[in-house]
Amino acid sequence: MSRIEGVLKSLKGQGRKALIPYITAGDPHLDQTVDLMHTLVDAGADIIELGVPFSDPMADGPVIQQACERALRHGTSLRQVLAMVKTFREKDDATPIVLMGYLNPMEAMGQEKFADAAVDAGVDGILTVDLPPEEADEVAPLFTARNLDAIFLLAPTTTDDRIRAISEHSSGYVYYVSFKGVTGAGKIDVDEVASKVAHIHELTALPVAVGFGIRDAATAAAVGRVSDGVIVGSVLVDTIARNQADPDQLKRALSDLLHPMREALDSLAS
Repeated sequence: MSRIEGVLKSLKGQGRKALIPYITAGDPHLDQTVDLMHTLVDAGADIIELGVPFSDPMADGPVIQQACERALRHGTSLRQVLAMVKTFREKDDATPIVLMGYLNPMEAMGQEKFADAAVDAGVDGILTVDLPPEEADEVAPLFTARNLDAIFLLAPTTTDDRIRAISEHSSGYVYYVSFKGVTGAGKIDVDEVASKVAHIHELTALPVAVGFGIRDAATAAAVGRVSDGVIVGSVLVDTIARNQADPDQLKRALSDLLHPMREALDSLAS
């Protein structure tokens, strides 16, 4: 059982929902990422999605694109991101870490070499935004053989056949994108999400975590009622951008934003 599967099963047994924050590695600076990861855990994160900065993101809106630009200006590389995870593991061996990024940096390193390095660093899952299931036959077995969860995106437009195909290659959880568009670009329709997530559950036994549009405790609770977990990204990355000049204030701001979401999700279990 992977760390991701273990955490999600434990939460389900408690009637609780997963809180999965996303930040971009190397933003606002390489030296701050590990500290921010611990801050997220202290504020209630169950799983962390750590973005690998990339120069040409497709699914990310302006907020996360700018975070990638800031990280790349500092020279943040895939190897450095893996080193951050390894440092994080010195103090936290329990919180699952999912690397979220694009195929090019992995291919540049070499897929098998990357998979080995990810395991060595303590990574638990890989979400490759631009890797469709039709092209996952080579990569997914490398992850499976190393107990790395392969996580894929589902969209509102994803057909039933593709949901089944994606689920066959997936483990850990599937990431449902709550609306058509890029991160930070729209407002979530909870009724529509509820209907879609219920349908996805009919087609896969995997937990369904919902991202895009989670901005505060109210939206986290609303989405938590109809899913297995909520993924919070752009609002955290924007908070990092607005507080990057003061590291201590930055940590307080992230905690102040995430902790009410944790409380709101936990209130659903009572």
